[in-house]
Amino acid sequence: MHSIFYDSYHNFIYNLALNLSDNKGIMKIKIIGIGSYIPNKEVRNTDFDKHVFLNDDGTPFGYPNEVVIKKFKGITGIENRRYAEDHQTSSDLAFFAAERAIENAKIDKESIDYIIFAHNFGDVKLGTNQSDMIPSLATRVKHKLGIQNPKCVAYDILFGCPGWIEGVLQANAFIKSGMAKRCLVIGAETLSRVVDEHDRDSMIYSDGAGASILEASNDEAGLLSYESATFATDEANYLYFGKSYNPDLDPDIKYIKMYGRKIYEFALSQVPCAMKECLDKSGIAIDEVKKILIHQANEKMDEAIITRFYKLYDKIAPENIMPMSIHDLGNSSVATVPTLFDLLIQGKLENHEINKGDVVIFASVGAGMNVNAFVYRY
Repeated sequence: MHSIFYDSYHNFIYNLALNLSDNKGIMKIKIIGIGSYIPNKEVRNTDFDKHVFLNDDGTPFGYPNEVVIKKFKGITGIENRRYAEDHQTSSDLAFFAAERAIENAKIDKESIDYIIFAHNFGDVKLGTNQSDMIPSLATRVKHKLGIQNPKCVAYDILFGCPGWIEGVLQANAFIKSGMAKRCLVIGAETLSRVVDEHDRDSMIYSDGAGASILEASNDEAGLLSYESATFATDEANYLYFGKSYNPDLDPDIKYIKMYGRKIYEFALSQVPCAMKECLDKSGIAIDEVKKILIHQANEKMDEAIITRFYKLYDKIAPENIMPMSIHDLGNSSVATVPTLFDLLIQGKLENHEINKGDVVIFASVGAGMNVNAFVYRY
């Protein structure tokens, strides 16, 4: 009964917000604080040179790891990634990012009405890939922050890599409906704990956390429009939990797996269209867009998405339109977009800056298969 009420309640709030146009002078929401936590443990591509990589049928590759790593870098752009310290879990990283977002926003933490925590695997301790999600990770962050207000509601969402963006859209729904004045939205993950070391795709994944404080906007800044969708007819299992490629390991222990080519084709087909629909709804011209912050999944895929997006307007993508962090941070799933935004605001991305009034598109794609985007005026 509780589950039915919970789902109905959130569907009601979400649908209510859908009926409030972002483009008719009605309240907008804006990000008033941002923070991220990038783990200190750096893992280089060369650290994988001794791994025993296998094909999905358990057979060895016909070439050395040096070739594997070179091809991997050429496709993904990843040279380094960050892993959490041995004693840390996702909720720990999230707590650090949340603290920084609250400090950046200069608010009283007791004024937060909702904590929305996007992740995929819960807290996974080193040495096991068993998920721990009781209590919820959002509740754990609330506890670590020391928030006393019981009306600060904390809950988790599972939405694949687009989870942080979806959390922002849910915060938008709560604030615009009058159910909340201020929300903390977090994206954090420790994917290094759920990878199969015999799968070369394991080199993609990393750990990290990003957090944001959102409230109603009284000026031109804020969220202007959004798009969100789940494709689950043929695409539902493009990312899944599967056994190791090593047949000698326990087949009942599961790891994150993906059909990379299918995801690539899906992303190129659906993400540019979602971005265009979102931008068109905002009333903003394509030439006004200053930055596009896209989920850091794969450098070539992201570049192809941006190229195709601009082609939908018969235009060529401008230089420096798309900041990237994947080269040094890898793919930390729900943490990539808020971390990228934090680095951009802090001026830590070479040759990239953002100024008041600039229009930014946020977009993501991931397990589900889910796609979402929003247009934002900084």
